[in-house]
Amino acid sequence: MKWRYPVLVVPSLPANGMALFPFILVKLEKSRFDEAMVRHEIIHLRQQIELLVLPFYFFYLINYLYNRLIYKDHFEAYMNIVFEREAYANDAFPDYLKRRKLFSWAKYFKN
Repeated sequence: MKWRYPVLVVPSLPANGMALFPFILVKLEKSRFDEAMVRHEIIHLRQQIELLVLPFYFFYLINYLYNRLIYKDHFEAYMNIVFEREAYANDAFPDYLKRRKLFSWAKYFKN
């Protein structure tokens, strides 16, 4: 599949995939063709655009640190970052990026 954003293979990447505007970085060559993974990262790119890129990274880190205090576990803290919650909840849906509304990640804040 042809993507709008460049997908680069970075074997030394500490994660399987990562979005660093305007690039999608993947650890493995085969991941370039994993539509759910690439869609997950595109959701992050859209989030970055909404927050004017640099503030996204700040809010991502603050949300992670806050979650780390609550959950005391890296994985739980990561999985409960609002940006990750949106991306994981929707990366399996091919039409999500077409129907996604601005700031959709905001509804993933827990009550």
